[in-house]
Amino acid sequence: MRFAKTGASGRPGRPFILLASTAALVGAGLSACTTPARQVDVKLPSAFEAPAGSPLASQALDQWWTAFNDPVLNDLITTALAQAPDARLAAARLEEARAVRQGQIRQIYIPQTPLTGSAKRTDTNIIDQSGAGGFTQGGISKTYSADFDVSWELDLIGRRGAARRVVDNDLAAARFAYEGSRAALAANVAQSYFEARGYAVQLEDARQNARIAESLYKVSDERGRRGLSATSEGDRTAADLAQAQAQAAALEAQLQASRRSLLILVGKGVDPLASLPVEPILAKAPPVPAAAPAELLARRPDIREAAARLASASGNLNISELALFPTLTLTPSLGISKSINPSFLQTGSAVSTTSSAWTLGANLSIPVLNIPKLMSDIKVSGAQVEQAAVTYEQTVQRAFGETESALVQQEADERRVTLLAAGERRAAVAYEASRKGYAMGLTDLTTALQAEQSWRGARTALTGAQTQALQRAVQTYKALGGGWSPQAVPNKPSAQ
Repeated sequence: MRFAKTGASGRPGRPFILLASTAALVGAGLSACTTPARQVDVKLPSAFEAPAGSPLASQALDQWWTAFNDPVLNDLITTALAQAPDARLAAARLEEARAVRQGQIRQIYIPQTPLTGSAKRTDTNIIDQSGAGGFTQGGISKTYSADFDVSWELDLIGRRGAARRVVDNDLAAARFAYEGSRAALAANVAQSYFEARGYAVQLEDARQNARIAESLYKVSDERGRRGLSATSEGDRTAADLAQAQAQAAALEAQLQASRRSLLILVGKGVDPLASLPVEPILAKAPPVPAAAPAELLARRPDIREAAARLASASGNLNISELALFPTLTLTPSLGISKSINPSFLQTGSAVSTTSSAWTLGANLSIPVLNIPKLMSDIKVSGAQVEQAAVTYEQTVQRAFGETESALVQQEADERRVTLLAAGERRAAVAYEASRKGYAMGLTDLTTALQAEQSWRGARTALTGAQTQALQRAVQTYKALGGGWSPQAVPNKPSAQ
């Protein structure tokens, strides 16, 4: 349905006013029938079942790696967040989302305004046969025209607002995905770093074991040559020495590979290994942080992303429902043309004509024949909302489970390290006594080797537990939503 008024300036006619009023009333009445935004109420316990930890400020979670007091770790994470391929890829995806939003915002609010122009030149010859013999008279005709057309939909039922909310929520989801990628990168760097440190400690232990095995071999060999013991004891300790040296070589290769993987992770994959110092030290892990389950809803970027995608899906459902309502579009246009034609009354002269015209039109579009298609779109959008709601609920529950599991296991790791450290000290004392006793001839070789193996096993178990405790602390900080600043992300994207 179309109404239009053309000509000189004047007020719109009665049909246009009636059309606008009718569309406004119909739209206002029908817009109240749209489905409200889907809300998912996930009830979380007031506290975790894990033992209460130490209070931790929200800002400390933003850069949790500083709690380890390790300058090398701080530099690695800072470098990774600035230049690692994963960080740059996440930034490029966010930039793409921002560009998409900017284009969609312009499409929503800026009317379609095609500007067209044309120019034509015609060379005309007219033969006048009224005189004797006739004669030719001619000239050049020129025509110039420009048209400016605008198409503007009146937002009587909130289509633009619904579309704007969808665009904003899509960008918010992209921003939370970006923050989640950076938080995961920081955690991966820290865990890889502590893995490398664990290998460095194991390598140091293996080298020490090789030195101890060598000293035992020298003692047993000397005793065998003096006839104080069987020569088989020398062969036995020589085998233990070879095994210890082989273990050290294998751990050295593992450490080198771990350092290279860490350099690749931070974006320095071609740098020499010497640029990454890894000390054979495993410090004590930070204490278990205290946290409340409700804090996860604001701190976890994956939960915030799922919430934004749910809001976006709800907005798309509203857009699908609003497609059933009438659409009123204004189509004003302005045209200017100028013609220059030769005068056939006076040779060599021309006649110039300039004209302008404007049109103010209104189109009312009411979906009738495509209602089945629109209803199908509504069902599709409704199903997508349900999927987003289930995904959000699943994300919250998974985050709660990950966090509680990490808190429980970190507390258990602390107790395990304490117990293993005490056992390792006792095993070291027992081995030292057996070694001295064997050197003095007071203890046999079997007793000394058993004490050595017991101490080696205790040392290996302690190193593994210390490494796991540090990595578990990283896992806990990540599960709590650490590694980014929620306060730096606006609740609504800026209108850029």
